[in-house]
Amino acid sequence: MHQITALIQEGRSRAYRRLVREAGQRGGVGITGVANELVFQGTNVEFLAIGSCLHRENGTPDDELAFSTSADGQALYCQLDCGFRPLQFVFGNVAYAVGLGGGLLGGLRSLVRGEVVEFSRLFNTIRHLALQRISAEATAVGANAVVGIRTTILPFVGLQEMVMIGTASHHPALPAAYTDAPITSDLTNEEMWNLIDQGLMPVQLVLGVSVYSLGLWGGLSAFFKSFVRGEIRELSSLIYAAREQALRHIEVDARRCGADQVVGIKTYVYNLGGGIVEFLAIGTAVKAMPGVHTLSEQLLPQAIIRDQDTFINTAQSSSAAP
Repeated sequence: MHQITALIQEGRSRAYRRLVREAGQRGGVGITGVANELVFQGTNVEFLAIGSCLHRENGTPDDELAFSTSADGQALYCQLDCGFRPLQFVFGNVAYAVGLGGGLLGGLRSLVRGEVVEFSRLFNTIRHLALQRISAEATAVGANAVVGIRTTILPFVGLQEMVMIGTASHHPALPAAYTDAPITSDLTNEEMWNLIDQGLMPVQLVLGVSVYSLGLWGGLSAFFKSFVRGEIRELSSLIYAAREQALRHIEVDARRCGADQVVGIKTYVYNLGGGIVEFLAIGTAVKAMPGVHTLSEQLLPQAIIRDQDTFINTAQSSSAAP
């Protein structure tokens, strides 16, 4: 949905620019922990950008803003110790719907057990579009890497938006080829530190999607078996088949970028209704590179210790209110 995608992209960009302007007015040299959120206010949408402004010790009001990053202070320490110089917070998004044509054809295909190719192709295109757009933003600011990518799928007025946010950065050890095609990584910055300490560099965020259907008879069989205790083999075999197909997509992506292995693979299963499931696998392809190492022999404890919530309110989330 190009118009909706452009609308959301404009709103997110305006909120971010105002964040940067406010930091500049306060003599900031950097912004950490940048978040770019959507808040629904009735029929209106608020685009909200939040971050923390940094100042130099003994700085002056004339200091210029040097960088912005989605990383918090701890993650930023890991990035810097890995040799990455943060440049700018970047994001890539895509708003999408299955559509009437895809819904009808996919619905007919879903009567037969197996992969619904139309849906698989649609969702694979959508997932990769967001990645292409965040890479394009990084290239535009002269980065050769996007690290710390976080992926979120959000509802948006009857549609869905997939958004990736991360930090466009520069690493001096990366070959010149990555200037036009930045590396991308969804590893946490702590995970990335451990890999770079071993001489492995993230190369590309890789993902694969497969959409499978139980078929008409398989759906009926699974429905009746759900009344009896025990494994529903039709569903188990369906999810296994979808997983294998999604992992094959990841393998293809990793081979294309010349990676040695894929680490940090996470898998998600979504019920699309009508006996159809989407299986999403996402990870980071890595490659051994000469001259890649961390600045420190080990991470400071402060870089890995996380705050823990000591007050949890579940009453509000369990109420009947939407």
